[in-house]
Amino acid sequence: MENLKIFTKAISLRTALLVYVVAPLIGVLGLSGYLALDSVEKEVEKQMQKDLELVARAVKLPLSYALEKDRMGSIMQALESAFSIDRVYSAYVYDKEGREIAALGLSDPDPKPERLTELATDGERRGEYGRIAGRKVYSYYVPLTDRGGRINGLLQLTRRGREFDDHLRSVRMKGALGLGVLLLILSGLVLYGHYRALGLHLHRLASSMSRVAGGDREHRFDHQGPNEIVELGASFNHMLNSIERAEQELSEHRRIQDKLEKELRQSEKLAAIGRLAAGTAHELGSPLSVITGQAQRALRDKEISKHHRQALEAIRQEVARMEYIIRQLLDFSRRSSLRYSAATPARLAASAVVAVEEAAKNNGTEMEVSGQENASPIVVDPMRVEQALINLLNNAIQCSHQGRIRLSWEQDNQGIFFCVDDNGPGVPRDIRAKIFEPFFTTKQVGKGTGLGLAVVHAVAEEHGGRVEVEDSDLGGARFRFFLPLKRNGQ
Repeated sequence: MENLKIFTKAISLRTALLVYVVAPLIGVLGLSGYLALDSVEKEVEKQMQKDLELVARAVKLPLSYALEKDRMGSIMQALESAFSIDRVYSAYVYDKEGREIAALGLSDPDPKPERLTELATDGERRGEYGRIAGRKVYSYYVPLTDRGGRINGLLQLTRRGREFDDHLRSVRMKGALGLGVLLLILSGLVLYGHYRALGLHLHRLASSMSRVAGGDREHRFDHQGPNEIVELGASFNHMLNSIERAEQELSEHRRIQDKLEKELRQSEKLAAIGRLAAGTAHELGSPLSVITGQAQRALRDKEISKHHRQALEAIRQEVARMEYIIRQLLDFSRRSSLRYSAATPARLAASAVVAVEEAAKNNGTEMEVSGQENASPIVVDPMRVEQALINLLNNAIQCSHQGRIRLSWEQDNQGIFFCVDDNGPGVPRDIRAKIFEPFFTTKQVGKGTGLGLAVVHAVAEEHGGRVEVEDSDLGGARFRFFLPLKRNGQ
């Protein structure tokens, strides 16, 4: 039973058709053909016997008359007329005592008179198989009567049994050949029907599955053909669509999860920085105010030496730098609600340029501004966007000492791109993914806090935009600051 199950699983549909449909059909047709051939053989045999009977009936009357008149010549003439027919093998005439009167063809070495007398007196026509001269023959006996109806003799006509056998063998061969041709045609029709109705479409379905398994996830089965194939193909496509939707939903869930995790980490980081900034501002604010106040008061004394005056100026500069660091910490950690209003890109750029003009001049940096003056207003928090542009410009000024920077903007149907280019050393590719992280800086100690670009990145995310870094045609770095035309939630 287990072997049968394994065989059933292993065979193909075509083989299953041959085994479970064609083979039983061949068996049924073979049995039917055998029974039909047997019936045909019997009918053929009967017909051959009837042919001999017809010959016997044709010569019975002239033989009976010639026997009654004792005309030997007429008897021989009648026998010759019967023997001339190819169907007759031999012919015999006996008297009522069973003695042979005349014979044509192969003679019987032992005619058995008692049997012949019995057949003659019986008065019935009959046929039977026997042997004459060692050969199988079929004999047909016809009693001969005179004009008074009395039996006066017996006619025996024979036909070789081999003729029966040869004819029946020919019928069998023709019947078997016809049955074999019929079975071959039927098998071919079944296999061709299977190919056209199922095999072709199943092969297409298997090819579609192979394409999908090979990575062509966009492929869909063209479900054509019988209803069952159409339903199977539709179910296959529905399964692929369901898998695709599930993968898309899973990908979306993962994206949302990654975004939430990123926002959570950012929030935790901002919270820590906020606590640090608040504590730093509280702890250092008063001492720094006292220090700068004392230094300014001491500078009012005109009697202090030049050396002491320079030292006091240095103290005030360092205090100013510490206050700047604290402000950057507060700017980065501050997450107050954005105050949206319409502002043109030109106005935002102009405000940022005014804020950094003095620093650019002191650094000997040439600044170029270009952009679409007729660009449409965008809805943003102007203060936050200006702060981001100021940070980008300050970063470019610091990187290109006595160099050149350029601020440009361009509007399309998606939003506004602000670009800040410089001719400084640029940003190596291996650190471009890190430069927007808080406290990451490539500047020398004391030259930067690592929060300027982090603030830019935070402003871009707040507005649903992004900031990118790439190589500039000026030879340094280019920062692309994108703001969408519609803010999140609109």
